[in-house]
Amino acid sequence: MRQCMGVLLAGGLARRMGGGDKPLREIGGRPILAHVIERLAPQCARLVINANGDPARFADFGLPVVADVPPDFAGPLAGVLAGMDAAQGVDDILSAPADTPFLPADLVERLYSARARAGAEIAVAASGDRAHHAVALWPTRLREELRRALLEEDERKVSAFIARYRNVAVEWPVEPFDPFFNVNRPEDVGLAEAILGAEG
Repeated sequence: MRQCMGVLLAGGLARRMGGGDKPLREIGGRPILAHVIERLAPQCARLVINANGDPARFADFGLPVVADVPPDFAGPLAGVLAGMDAAQGVDDILSAPADTPFLPADLVERLYSARARAGAEIAVAASGDRAHHAVALWPTRLREELRRALLEEDERKVSAFIARYRNVAVEWPVEPFDPFFNVNRPEDVGLAEAILGAEG
């Protein structure tokens, strides 16, 4: 297990899902978030949930809940900063959306290895020739630079902030399914159920 902290990004407004908490929707009889935790817990030293509003709704998961900085639904970068602020005693955080139930079991190891080989600062997951910038390995030493970008420069795009630094994309296959598939819309719940059934 690598000594990184996993930050499960659940701070969005879920507009395409009609509002509410996407990670609490169920697939296979369990919340999507439970699947994400199951995938990442063996890969990280510890996990936190990044979410806004009443943290009590996540109490059943037994993980700390950290709110966005700034608290105005500023997007995934705000969650990454909240995670960095909570990352005491570790040099890196892994960010991942809390609505991606099929994250690969080798996610952290491959991101670390690729980052070291490339001499990069940030490693980003990719599949199908598309980078998933919210699934990334970040050094916590970038915390104050990220805070400045968010609060003083109003930078909201994850890809734009990552592009400021040497970064490397790490590709995963999309067959038999894309491991970074996320449940964004109501119809995605059925697709996730089908993937889960095929996996099982």
